[in-house]
Amino acid sequence: MIKNFLIIKFIGKDDKLGLRINKEFFVYNFQKKNERLVSVIYKFLKSHSIKLDKNFSVIVNQGPGSFSGIRISLAVAKGLEISKNIRLYGYKNTDLSEFNQSNIENLLKKNLIEKKLIKPIYLS
Repeated sequence: MIKNFLIIKFIGKDDKLGLRINKEFFVYNFQKKNERLVSVIYKFLKSHSIKLDKNFSVIVNQGPGSFSGIRISLAVAKGLEISKNIRLYGYKNTDLSEFNQSNIENLLKKNLIEKKLIKPIYLS
């Protein structure tokens, strides 16, 4: 069961981060196109005093979306998995109609996340 997680939607359009910790949910909306994903994630997690460990999960959008955005978010998520021993999952943008807590929890309940992140979907 995934309890505490960071969800990354970084596909080039309406990019957001979501954080669920102890049943509270926080959203970060990217304001500028040139914001750096790693810096934003670091500040977002630090502002909520998050400790990354084996009990924490990262859920990353696998597309469809921008090639660069998806590759960047997958690389950052994979780096967190390797360096902090977190659990990593992926979801399809089409399975999440709106980026809010109830829709994200429905995504988890319906088991629409997957452990294998090898099949990203890019827009041409």
